[in-house]
Amino acid sequence: MNLLRQSIVAAVMAAGVCLPSFAADEAPETPWSYVNAQDLRIINKGWDNTLRDYTRIPAYLKDSVRPDLWERAQCSSGIGVRFATDSKRIGVKYELLWDTHLIHMADTGLKGTDLYILEGDSVWRHVNTNRPYVKKDADGNKTKEVESTYVERLDGKMHEYMIYMPLYDGVNELFVKVDSGATITPGNPEIIDKNRKIIAYGTSILQGGCASRTGMVATSIIGRELNAEVVNIGISGEGKMDACMARAMAEIPDVDCYLLDPVPNCTEMMCDTLTYDFVKILADAHPETPIVLVAGPLYPYSRYDSMFQSYLPAKNNALRRNFDRLVAEGYKNLYFIESEGMDGPEDDGTVDGIHLTDLGFRHYANHVEPHLRRILGW
Repeated sequence: MNLLRQSIVAAVMAAGVCLPSFAADEAPETPWSYVNAQDLRIINKGWDNTLRDYTRIPAYLKDSVRPDLWERAQCSSGIGVRFATDSKRIGVKYELLWDTHLIHMADTGLKGTDLYILEGDSVWRHVNTNRPYVKKDADGNKTKEVESTYVERLDGKMHEYMIYMPLYDGVNELFVKVDSGATITPGNPEIIDKNRKIIAYGTSILQGGCASRTGMVATSIIGRELNAEVVNIGISGEGKMDACMARAMAEIPDVDCYLLDPVPNCTEMMCDTLTYDFVKILADAHPETPIVLVAGPLYPYSRYDSMFQSYLPAKNNALRRNFDRLVAEGYKNLYFIESEGMDGPEDDGTVDGIHLTDLGFRHYANHVEPHLRRILGW
């Protein structure tokens, strides 16, 4: 210990203050720097005029949609933050909207966050997922604040990163933690290309139920592999082709493709009466933009349940009839993806016969992505 430090320690001890002990030549840990995600690059968000930074539909829709639709659209599903840093440590700090819990979905997917790193020019690798333990205040009461470290002892070189936000909870604010003094930027805008945008509309399955972690929702898998922003407008239980939702989606600028997957939340009658107008709103507003309809999944139990054996195909047939009607009327750039094979070879991709596991989301992405590549030429 040098003479200057000895004198400082002696003076502080004389004042009755306790100091942390350090081994010889050991320096204290580098402090964290907390960088607001709003100062980096937010991806996969359709509108800027939302109630909070990380909610998914415009604030003006609050009085036009059902309360359940509004509430579930406050989830941050699919939204991410892109950045590049040379920090040797990376972490996250965020405040949840609800700190919710579901019996059939892991908290890591429900309200955790995922960190990904870009390897080479185009391969995104999962680094780590935080376990979303909420902090307690001085009185021992639970707060809604989560703080975690994803990784330590990185190589100190600049790398491109991405954090995905919770799928079934909301986020009031989020900070990326890096070493104090480290460089952090919004990253290369051509990585998750800001000029490629897909709007995906659907149900709880599309929203991410029940991925074990946030990066495994199908929209995020597709976004990584197509190097595109994919805006997730999966609304659990509420993907019912409301006309106001189509009109709002039509306002989003510079859309390359609309992907529509509403059948799981719709009855046969709804598929037969709402599809035409919902698609027509988008097609009239953007006649040159591809619109892709996805048939609803034939759940594993429909192989054995005599009612669902006929009911699920009937819903898809109603969706297809309206698709064919629009094509017959001269609408261009409309596409239809059948659901056969979407669940993989063994129908083994669900938690509860409906909502998907990580394997199920991989099956979904593998089923849909080749169609998007062909349609968009990506």
